[in-house]
Amino acid sequence: MKFKFGAICVAALLLYVAVSVARGQAQSKNDSDVVLRFAVSGDSRNCGDVVVPGLIAQILADHSAFYWHLGDFRAIYAIDEDIQHQPEHRDKPMMTMAEYHAIAWPDFLENQIVPFGSTPVFLGIGNHETIAPKTREELIAQIADWLDTPMLREQRLRDDPHDFRLKTYYHWMMAGADFINMDNASADEFSKRQLEWFEGVLSRDAENADVKTIVVGMHQALPESISYDHSMNATFIGAESGRRVYEDLLRVQKHAHRKVYVLASHSHYYVENVYNTERWRTHGGVLPGWIIGTAGAVRYPLPVERSGAGEAMTNVYGYLRGTLHADGELDFEFRKLEETDIPAEVAARYTPKFVHWCFAENSNAKTEAESDTH
Repeated sequence: MKFKFGAICVAALLLYVAVSVARGQAQSKNDSDVVLRFAVSGDSRNCGDVVVPGLIAQILADHSAFYWHLGDFRAIYAIDEDIQHQPEHRDKPMMTMAEYHAIAWPDFLENQIVPFGSTPVFLGIGNHETIAPKTREELIAQIADWLDTPMLREQRLRDDPHDFRLKTYYHWMMAGADFINMDNASADEFSKRQLEWFEGVLSRDAENADVKTIVVGMHQALPESISYDHSMNATFIGAESGRRVYEDLLRVQKHAHRKVYVLASHSHYYVENVYNTERWRTHGGVLPGWIIGTAGAVRYPLPVERSGAGEAMTNVYGYLRGTLHADGELDFEFRKLEETDIPAEVAARYTPKFVHWCFAENSNAKTEAESDTH
């Protein structure tokens, strides 16, 4: 597979990064004890080939240790608008769905992942990765290079010396934190096998004094969140297995005194404190949680009932920056992307008119001026 445009993006983005760094960036008062910075977002279908290069420039300029994508790479059920507006497709008859399916994931890798260069990228799985004719098995084959990096392979074999099978759930350790990528992309998840694996990881974390922090990322939010109608509550298996995961995390927080954080996408907006709901306030406690589905997908209306949530925004693109401190505390900040942040060569490739469409029209939510922040 040739990633011609990805190589062009790398050079252009490195120039953009140099300019950004030269401008200087304000440092927080706690920078002296920062041990790690990383970036998270999800849902980069529809306009991701335009939006993600802008995110990459900011993420690299911020010296993030890695980028974590929580799933939904391409639409699959229909041809993504950004692919339709690439020069090689723009003035030609609409491609067939078979032609689209053949290029969808290679397009994602070329335009949204390869430009990260040497910065590690961890890929989750979203429900759109399992829309027919696509399958979980095909995805694993497509992104095998990202599932079998030396870091992930060493961790997998450290957990189980006989585990040579690539999976869409995995974890890695950095700076005293365990980052756990879960797979709830289909109605049969979390499966029994995945739950047993997850609980084994938590058990080892509880016994490992070097682990101070546990960060769990997945596509759909766990049950009983602010995003109840668009989460694991949608299926019986999802609701039951998701509650089990949540309760497992509550236990490791309470009894092993680990700091626990939960990240998801799936809903195409940004909301913090998503588990501050009546259900969890009265059934064990509220875990810190964020929804960050803002990497290019069509934007959704915010949940009507979100009285317990923190900051909430729709009709925005951006990523969540995580800052890990020496004591294991994590700070999260939403870094918003503006239309003017799209690299010039990306705007030229897709046309300024289409870039503006992505920012102004790729939405079924209220206008940005009408969206709430509280």
